[in-house]
Formats: sequence, C-alpha cells, structure tokens
Amino acid sequence: MRFVCLLVALSALAPLGASSETKTMAPAYKDHQDLAYYLHRSGNRKPVRTPADWQKRRKHVLAGMQQVMGPLPGKEFRVPLEVKVEEEARVGELVRRKISYRTSPRQRVAAYLFIPPLKSGKKAPAMLCLHPTGELGKGIVAALGGRPNRQYALELAQRGYVTLAPDYPTFGEYPCDFDPADGWQSGTMRAIWDNIRSVDLLQSLPEVDGKRIGTIGHSLGGHNAMFTAVFEPRIQAVVSSCGFTRFHKYYEGNLKGWTSQRYMPRIDTVYGKDPDRMPFDFPEIVAALAPRAFFTSSPVRDANFEVSGVRDCIAAAQPIFTLHGKPDNLKAIYPESDHDFPNEARAQAYTFLDRHLDHRPADQDQTKTSGSSGE
Repeated sequence: MRFVCLLVALSALAPLGASSETKTMAPAYKDHQDLAYYLHRSGNRKPVRTPADWQKRRKHVLAGMQQVMGPLPGKEFRVPLEVKVEEEARVGELVRRKISYRTSPRQRVAAYLFIPPLKSGKKAPAMLCLHPTGELGKGIVAALGGRPNRQYALELAQRGYVTLAPDYPTFGEYPCDFDPADGWQSGTMRAIWDNIRSVDLLQSLPEVDGKRIGTIGHSLGGHNAMFTAVFEPRIQAVVSSCGFTRFHKYYEGNLKGWTSQRYMPRIDTVYGKDPDRMPFDFPEIVAALAPRAFFTSSPVRDANFEVSGVRDCIAAAQPIFTLHGKPDNLKAIYPESDHDFPNEARAQAYTFLDRHLDHRPADQDQTKTSGSSGE
C-alpha cells in the first residue's frame, strides 16, 4: 500500500506561519562557531554567561533554521492521528506492526512499530528511529533492507525499547512531488513535523513511558534526528551517526547536496549555496540540544561529513553543555571507518541511550550486531 503525498491548498496551511520564532528575522551572525555571545536587538554583542543568556541565542538559532526550512506549523495543524494497523507479524519475542497515521490535515505517514515483551504494568522507553537515504525507507532500519549496520529499530526493540520507524518524504511509501502548492518550503521541515507527530503517537501508546523518548538516525536520519530534537523538547536523548559537519567543511563548502527539494532548496535559491550567508550552522544545532543528551558517531573516513568539521562543532558546543551543568551529556566518538555505523559504535550509542533514558536491558548481550557498510 502506498500513501500518496496529497497536495494541500495554501489556505489550509495557514497554521504553518504560526511559529513564534519566525515572526522576526534572526540576527545575522557572522561566526556560527562562536557561541559565547548573542546579538542584542541593538545589534551589540552580549556575552553568554548563564543558561538564560543562551536561550536568547538559541531562539535566534531556531529562527535561522526556519528562515531556511520554512516555519514550524502551529498547534492547530496537529490533527487527530487516526492510527491504522496495516500488518502485524512476530519477530522473535517482538511484535512488529506496519501502521499509518495522520500527521497533517491531508497527509498520512507509514511506519514500522516494534513492541518488546513487557511485564504487566511496566512501561518502556521509546525511540524514534529515522532511516538513512534509501528507496526502502523505514524498512532499512526495521531489518528488511539487508543492511545489518542500519537495523537499529530492530536492535533497540530487542534491547527493550518501543521503536517507531517512519518514512521520510520520497522514500518507502511516501511518494512526494513537492508541488509548491502544498505549502511546505522544504522536505526537511515536512519531515520534522512528521517526526513531531510521531512523538505524539509514541506518547499515546500504553506501552510507552512518555517521559523517556529518544531519537536515533544514520546519515539522512542522523541530521533529521538532530533537527527534530531541536524543535521537539519531549525528545530527551539524540544519537546521530554520520549526520553532520560544519557547512564550511561539507565538501569544502559546496552545499549543493543540501539543496534538493527533499532537503532545503532555499540554501540555493535564497542563500546561493554560500556557507557564509547561512543563518545557522551545526555548531549551533548541537548546542541547541543542551542540556539534553547528544551522542554522535562520526567516522574519520566519512567522505560525506568531514570529521574535522564535526570536531569543530563539538568543541563549540561543549561549553554550552557545561554552562547547563551537564558536560557529560555531550559525547562524540570517531570510529576508524567510512560512512558507516559499525558494531562498536552502535554498542556505545545504545549504552549511552540506556544511561540517559534510565533503561536497564534484561540481557545486555541480547542485541545482535553484525556489520555491513553503505548508506
């Protein structure tokens, strides 16, 4: 079954302009690597000395993101989920359901939902599992795509998490032609909103502890997880594998790869693919997650996301986590691999999630990890 990306009239999408962060333009920060200040409305630089100071800079970061991605929808765009179970199967001790649910007035999204065995009355933490680039979409992370190093929706469910793996626009069962009449300015913001509705769904499940929700992704899923968590405070822990680098170090500043309709076309049409003109960058994205938990696996031979640019982001964001009294909530590892999420990296990521989502797997060795590379 395929869920068609139906067009929505611009008038029906009026709530897309309701987000408070886009009522004013973000101030122009020349250096997104320097997070030690915010720009006052007078234009003067003010030092970031307290978490309250950082919130002023963070508000500018969110505004800058929406200048590129388009506005985050308002609450009135949150329609009933109308969840439908399309298929159900057993995978060992797990229940795997293929479901669909409504994320906006005329859009349904398909996803795989894994439910682990739970003791009576017990609730589990949940993970929103976002897939990498690939025509199979959600099936990649649900262990249906033949990529063992991408099967984190299955592996985390085997570890005792409820996991949800939705399709990203244009992949899996989410065809989308991005007609301008549908009102979205980017596939990125469309996916962010779908993911926020996915958190709504997770919180509605009787098996889920709604206060212990995280997200994980590789490559496309890696930055999708970060973008979503910046806008969604209910996400308490984030894992990004091969998901980002500074714009200036992404293919030596050539941002063409970010500009397709499924990502952020305004990077080209408004900002000329120029890193110097961008109103946000990944050092700010990482810092905007503070004080929540963030883990990245960024391999040293990743040709997509250059590792020194990742190190720059972590170095810039670390003082913000320290400012909030949570220096250990930021963790980066740099595997000796290419664009991959290898066994040991996933094992460290899962342990990080267990700690920050207060989860104790019944069997710490139950997650099977056997690797293969590729997107």
